[in-house]
Amino acid sequence: MLTAYTSDEIRAAERALMERLPEGTLMRRAATGLAIACVRALPRAYGARVVLLIGSGDNGGDALYAGAQLVRRGARVQAVLAGPKAHEGGLTELRRVGGRTFDLRRAVAPGDADGAKALESDPALVDMIDQADVIVDGLVGIGGTGPLREPYATLARLSARAPGIVVAVDVPSGVDASTGEVEGEAVRAHLTVTFGAVKAGLLIDPGASRAGALDPVDIGLGPYLPEPGVVALTGPDVADRLPRPEPESNKYRRGVVGIVAGSDRFTGAAVLAVGGAVRAGAGLVRFAGAAEAVQQVRAKWPEAVTRIITPEEGVREVGRVQAWVVGPGMGTDDDAHAVAASVLDSDVPVLVDADGLTLAARDRSLLRRSAPTLITPHTGELGRLLQVPPEEIESRRLHYARRAAVELGVTVLLKGSTTLVAEDGRPVRVNLTGTPWLATGGTGDVLAGITGAFLAGGLSCYDAASCAAHAHGLAARVAAGGPEGGEAPIAALDVALELPDAIRALMASA
Repeated sequence: MLTAYTSDEIRAAERALMERLPEGTLMRRAATGLAIACVRALPRAYGARVVLLIGSGDNGGDALYAGAQLVRRGARVQAVLAGPKAHEGGLTELRRVGGRTFDLRRAVAPGDADGAKALESDPALVDMIDQADVIVDGLVGIGGTGPLREPYATLARLSARAPGIVVAVDVPSGVDASTGEVEGEAVRAHLTVTFGAVKAGLLIDPGASRAGALDPVDIGLGPYLPEPGVVALTGPDVADRLPRPEPESNKYRRGVVGIVAGSDRFTGAAVLAVGGAVRAGAGLVRFAGAAEAVQQVRAKWPEAVTRIITPEEGVREVGRVQAWVVGPGMGTDDDAHAVAASVLDSDVPVLVDADGLTLAARDRSLLRRSAPTLITPHTGELGRLLQVPPEEIESRRLHYARRAAVELGVTVLLKGSTTLVAEDGRPVRVNLTGTPWLATGGTGDVLAGITGAFLAGGLSCYDAASCAAHAHGLAARVAAGGPEGGEAPIAALDVALELPDAIRALMASA
């Protein structure tokens, strides 16, 4: 399991460790790890052009000491001094071995927007950055919050336009290390070399999309770190949790999931949700819905037991299930409300998705139940539930996932470029699988079906949501062209069809 921490937790661990080590030891360890990562990123170190973007903090010192090591390997290193001060020991070391400096402090004062604007057309600075093979971002460390001030913001823009490899020191400047929030400009790194432990903001968008690949460097913080507030399951973690049939299993023991989805107008959601549950290994799927949706499910998934239901009847006669999925494509009128209420009146776990969330936003009492409840919103749906603009939720995903879990008394799977699973009193889980090709209609319906199958198989809402997001992402990668995600577009049904291969690979990883 990958664990991640806030900047305060990291700094407390660093202080505890530094009390037991000679002064400067941690910075030297970090600098060595950074220098090694830069060498790996280059075809060769000798003759390579390296530009260090240096701020006032300790991560600027890390970059300067790493730059000195790169000079010793034959690289041509130039440090752009952008802060009101620079780490004296690191700067002295770089100059001593032959590294050069480019001092912006005489050209522009901190916060001087007009002066910084002129830097964007300064030929010496622009050419230096454009010609660099590696640009090392040592502007702002893990304690940085809020938007980048000038001239840091200008340097972030220049590095984004440059063809070289951008390596961030600990966290890309402009990214909140604790939350992943980004206000204004931020460095876009190809690689982030992070020290001691992964920072939570490196796993959560929008910060995660600025971090690139992660290269954690162990500097000895492990014994001093607290229990993490953010974690990510790995393949073996998921495989250990997945329901597996025993020799004496039958379809009922493996888990019966009930699905209420689709309508006469929107039949596809029903087909996709049932497909996700069938291909994820549900023992039996009971589908209940409108006549046209039932017809389409029967045609595509003959394994499912189907029943046409009415608002008056609800799901009373559908049969016993171990978990329900309600919402995808079912509509949001009074009849849909009556059916959703009959599902949520049950005493088994219920996953509420899509139109079910719109109904719950209008009538929050639907979610007040004693049995476990899992909601699977995208940012717009969560915005309606919390009465918060979706763009605000998108910018503060970790905060609002946690808030929704507490305020609504449910487990939350917040969908998006970073999928988060939040439950009150538990670490937030971040899903690291998937591909941008998942951003297509119907994939959320498939995810709902997968999660419902895992709920019916006996997993808690917290585990079912986490494992389903992981398997869903893996299946999408396979559908898109391979384990790393290809360049081929995919449709939602492709994801459902690839689930057995994805789950087989997970099982093999255990």
